[in-house]
Amino acid sequence: MKHVDVVFQVDEELKTQADLLFEDLGMSLSTAFNIFLRQSVREQRMPFAISREVPNAATRAAMETAENGEDMYGPFESVESLMEALNA
Repeated sequence: MKHVDVVFQVDEELKTQADLLFEDLGMSLSTAFNIFLRQSVREQRMPFAISREVPNAATRAAMETAENGEDMYGPFESVESLMEALNA
């Protein structure tokens, strides 16, 4: 099978991170890219889900509250006390 060169632009930090990941997995970036292309052709689609599922404002606010350690409850002494807190 004849090989051809493919040239594409990628962020330097992303390439560094990808190189480290694939090295840890025992392959080169070229091998990983070939796997991606083969799987794409085999499935006739992107081999993973692509979505724009972005948290809404309420979810983002809840995430920020949790990240800040606010409004946290527990530990609970019993299942009953946990259920009371959940139902409050």
